[in-house]
Amino acid sequence: MKFDRTKNALRNIIFGLFQRIYQLIVPFAMRTAMIYWLGVEYLGLDGLFISVLSVLNLAELGVGSAMVYSMYKPVAEDDRTTICALMKLYKIYYRVIGLVVLVGGLILCPFIPKLISDELPAGMNVYILFLLNLGATVLSYWLFAYKNSILQAYQRADVVSKVTMVVNTIRYAAQFVILFFQHDYYMYLIVTLVSQAGINIATAVVAEKIYPHLKPEGSIPDEQKKVINGRIRDLFTSKIGSVIVNSVDTIVVSAFLGLTVLAVYQNYYYIITALLSIVNILIFSCISGIGNSIITETKEKNFADLKTFTFIISGMACFCTTCLLTIYQPFMKLWVKKEELMFAYPAVICFSVYFFIVEVNTLLNAYKDAAGIWHEDRFRPLVTAIVNLCLNLIMVQFWGIYGILLSTVLSMLLVGMPWLLKNLFSTIFEKQMLGQYLIPLGKYIGATGAVVVVSICICTLLRPSGIAAIVVNALISGGITLIVFYLLFRKSEEFKRAIGIIDRVTRGKFKLNKRIK
Repeated sequence: MKFDRTKNALRNIIFGLFQRIYQLIVPFAMRTAMIYWLGVEYLGLDGLFISVLSVLNLAELGVGSAMVYSMYKPVAEDDRTTICALMKLYKIYYRVIGLVVLVGGLILCPFIPKLISDELPAGMNVYILFLLNLGATVLSYWLFAYKNSILQAYQRADVVSKVTMVVNTIRYAAQFVILFFQHDYYMYLIVTLVSQAGINIATAVVAEKIYPHLKPEGSIPDEQKKVINGRIRDLFTSKIGSVIVNSVDTIVVSAFLGLTVLAVYQNYYYIITALLSIVNILIFSCISGIGNSIITETKEKNFADLKTFTFIISGMACFCTTCLLTIYQPFMKLWVKKEELMFAYPAVICFSVYFFIVEVNTLLNAYKDAAGIWHEDRFRPLVTAIVNLCLNLIMVQFWGIYGILLSTVLSMLLVGMPWLLKNLFSTIFEKQMLGQYLIPLGKYIGATGAVVVVSICICTLLRPSGIAAIVVNALISGGITLIVFYLLFRKSEEFKRAIGIIDRVTRGKFKLNKRIK
């Protein structure tokens, strides 16, 4: 079954973008409400619990990615018998995973206070708070989690976006009322638990209506099951690596620097993750299409697509990185209103560099996941994470929060990305193609540096303040990005293909290809 990858990706991008903008604005309002109605320490607690539960989610072992990858081929061939058998296997695995997470959480519960270096907010029981967060995580596995595999394999992530947005609207409304009238953090977490159950149940109901012929039944051959289990084992090290990189930073900040510093760190990191979630819609919406393309298209076609995606992502990352460097501090000043709840500008530089590296790395990881080369890549994430953890524990004692940020940037830039590129160009693509990829990537990085320097100089000369600083600096960053990338790359094949993609997606409404010619 060779479905329309462009159409499906466009649908996922539109609904995913709408959801991400929604999830940027509303949770931001909730964080603001918590700062002013509860206290900044509660944000620190939220971040700590999320990170601890991410460690527990190691039990997932990459089952989701392995199962969805296993469905690409039967979906392309419209092999419904195999798809149903994989759903049943997925269902069994996730029930076991939920149990493992529950038991692991109960074992870890007595040690949670050791991860907090200062006092808890008055009247709060850390054990009850942790168990409420644990319950929401366990329910996410036990309640029809296997239904998501079908939607992902058929590139219908837009369904999940719609369901999540509806349920979360109810959730945020209830939590806002609780914060405003009762200032009750316990009730706030109970609503989170109930909404997680609601998302899973509603997604399952909708998936049943769209694909009523797909049921979790039958069984797959033992040989195929061994292949899937092998992929899961390979993904385990990758999972460990991503958890250490994304979660241990938060735990180390809490243990060494306290909940208040952690809350400030989480506020800055929230902006980064919000931007990443919006830009990554393009990548995640195309992953299933990339997997389908790797099966049905030539290696040369896939390499041309990779270079085109890299050009698009680099341009978007350039714009976002420049915006971060020019509007981060004015925005934070308007938001938190207190100098003690802000970091100095060197931290902004670290966050911005981190954003650019993560963005390019996400695209490369998308190709790795779509092609299922987890076995070849199994040690890279773990080694990168260990380097990051060691640097964290050393540098936090000398440079505090700056040591945490620098350790993450250095481990990804010097270890993670070079290794990932080597793995990609020794499996999916030819080794000689690596140079053809690195040369334009280096040009995009250089162009980003030029955009950053010019934009900062202009913004510094104009010196707008307040809301005007955010609007003017963003417009300057966007304008300079477009001008520099157009002047430098308008004759490249990647630029032409990117314009062609935009014209196809918009059905020629803007006629960009014709206008540029």
